[in-house]
Amino acid sequence: MDAILDNQLKVLRAMRNWSQAELADRLDVSRQAVNAIETGKYDPSLPLAFKLGRLFGLRIEEIFDDGHGGKDDGE
Repeated sequence: MDAILDNQLKVLRAMRNWSQAELADRLDVSRQAVNAIETGKYDPSLPLAFKLGRLFGLRIEEIFDDGHGGKDDGE
């Protein structure tokens, strides 16, 4: 199952007036990687997701939504 995560990355970046290149520099990734995450073409690795969480002071779940509304698969 290759579900793409919805995310708030573009909104969070815009709230700080950061360009994609500025965010990429802070994350040590390419601008293209930031663009791909924002547009839903690429899901970040778990270490990168945690790095994003630390950078924005949020939990990963507050940045990314897997579409399950916080429910476990068993519910």
